[in-house]
Formats: sequence, structure tokens, C-alpha cells
Amino acid sequence: MKLMRFVSLIVFALFACQVTKAQDVVVDSKLDSAGIWIGQRMGITLEVAADKGKKVELPKFDSLQQIIPGVEYLSSTKPDTQYVNEGKRMVLKKKYYITSYDSALYYLPAMEVKVDGKAYKAKHLALKVVTFDIDSSNAKILPNKPIMSPPFQWAEWRLMIWLSLIVVLIAIALLYVIIRLKDNKPIIRRIKFKQHIAPHKMAMNKINHIKEEKIWQSEDSKEYYTQLTDTLRQYIKERYGFNATEMTTYEIIQHLQEVNDDEAVNELRELFETADLVKFAKYSTLVNENDQNLVNAIEYINQTKIEEEVKPQPEEIVVEEQHSKEMKRVLIALTVITSIILVCVVGYLSYRMAYIMM
Repeated sequence: MKLMRFVSLIVFALFACQVTKAQDVVVDSKLDSAGIWIGQRMGITLEVAADKGKKVELPKFDSLQQIIPGVEYLSSTKPDTQYVNEGKRMVLKKKYYITSYDSALYYLPAMEVKVDGKAYKAKHLALKVVTFDIDSSNAKILPNKPIMSPPFQWAEWRLMIWLSLIVVLIAIALLYVIIRLKDNKPIIRRIKFKQHIAPHKMAMNKINHIKEEKIWQSEDSKEYYTQLTDTLRQYIKERYGFNATEMTTYEIIQHLQEVNDDEAVNELRELFETADLVKFAKYSTLVNENDQNLVNAIEYINQTKIEEEVKPQPEEIVVEEQHSKEMKRVLIALTVITSIILVCVVGYLSYRMAYIMM
């Protein structure tokens, strides 16, 4: 009696071990619904439960592969893994989408899963595909529609448009560089600000220079009066706008009588007439006379000057220096390489445009 009880306990333990082992892997599948219309998409959810760390291989299908005749595979989602029992077990879920274009009741084969190389199968499924009722008595036969041109796709043209703009800008810059190199001129023109000096300040600077050099005290009165009258002629030209540097004393006085008072004109006439006598008639002047003419020149400038605020104006400075041989060779090499790249890019753009327009 005791022997029989011992044998029964051993058999029960072995059976329990087998059941526990069989429950290590659970495979299940289900349909989203029992039936679909022709051409409608249907989802099959495959669920696998196994211990953590097991290697699970889910079934794979090719696009439009027939699972059975009349039922096609469309696509699938990525596997979703969840952990249960404090992370000791894992549950994998994946959905497969199928469709059918024939109305019938289909028995889908059990989906096979491999866990650590061992195959496990889910249950069989049944799918019903229902067709539409079509009233052929009211059917209309329509003529063929004309061929439609494909719509404009910005994504197809975006790269070519930007490349075209870049090519145009680089081509303009390249043409500019080639012209500058051909003329042996610098690539970049430098622009600097030049301070404009008022006419009366410039004239007073020159007169101060004459005073510092004390030219009127030397025996060469001609040099003194030449510098003094040239300074006054330049001042009058810039102050009143007529070319006093190319006029005679008489012409200058005639123009100044229209804008100056008689006293200022008379003093200036006396100065210019004395200068003409010294330069052309070898007239000898006294030191006091030279001093008085210098004072008259300063007073005339002070009486007729205009105080104005002159802002610095940009003046373009073009440097005509020649490029060094090494720099010129480098620029020529870069120009040639850039030209080759531009030709290649233009060829690519032409090919792409022809391809899209076909």
C-alpha cells in the first residue's frame, strides 16, 4: 500500500514538471474582427509570452506574399515588448496586416514562433471575406480619362533651384575674378574715408607755411609772390566756383567785383598787381610791402570764408599694383578648379531636369 502511494507521488511530480515546462512559452493570435469587405485591411495580433532572456523568432513575410491562396500579406508593425512578474517574464506583441480580393471563408494556418530554436504554434484562425452587391442594371460605361501630368513636387525641384542660384552667384564671382586677373588689377577694391578740408583752412595752412619759411624776407620776391598768389587763386576757385587758377589778374578782379565789396577787391587788386610786376617786370619790393601784402591776403580770406561742417566722404582708392607671380598662379588654379566644378554641377542639373520632365 505504501509502495503504491510512493509511485503515485512520483508520477504526479513528473506530470507537474511537464505542465510547468509547457507553460514557459505561450503563443496566441487573434483577428481584429471576424470578417471584412473585399479589399479591406485586416489585422492579426500575435502574442508570445516567455521567460526573460529567451531568443524569440517571429514569423516574417514578403510584401504581397500570399499566406494562403486568396489572402495576401501587406505589412506589419514593430514588435512591442513588455515585462511582467517583476521583470522575470516578457510578452511580445506584433500585428500583421492582410487583405483579400475574393469573397470566401478562409482558414488561416497557425502562425509559428521559435523560442530558443524550438517551434511553437498559435491557434488556427477563420476569416470571412464578404463582397458587395452590385446592381449592373444601372451601371454606366464612362470614356477613358485623359493622361494627367504629375503634380508639381517642391521636394523634387528644391535642390535644383538652390543649386542653380549658387551656380549663378559663383559664376558671376568667377567672371569678375577672371576680368580682374586679365587687367592685372587687385581682386578687392579698397575704400577709405578722406577728410575734406575747408578752402579757407587749406589756404591758411599754406600761408602759415610761407610765414614759417620767411620767404618774403629773402631777396627772391618772385618765389614769395608766386606761392602767395597761387594760394589765393586756389582759395578763390574753391570758394566761388570759377577757375581762378587759369585766369589773369584782370579777369579775377572782374569776377570778384560781383561778389565782394570794393575795399576787399581793391586790396586784392593791389596784391595781384604787385605780384605781376615782380614776376614779369622784375620789380623789387620792400620788406614792409611784402608784410602788408601778406596781411591783406589773410584779411581777405578771413572776410570771405564760410564756416561749414564737412563730413568725411568715401573715396574709392584703386590700387594698380601687380599681383605676385605665386599669388597669380594660385588664383588661376583656383579659377580653373572652380570652373570645372561648375561645369559638372550644370551637367548634373541638366540631367536631373531632363529626368524629372520625362
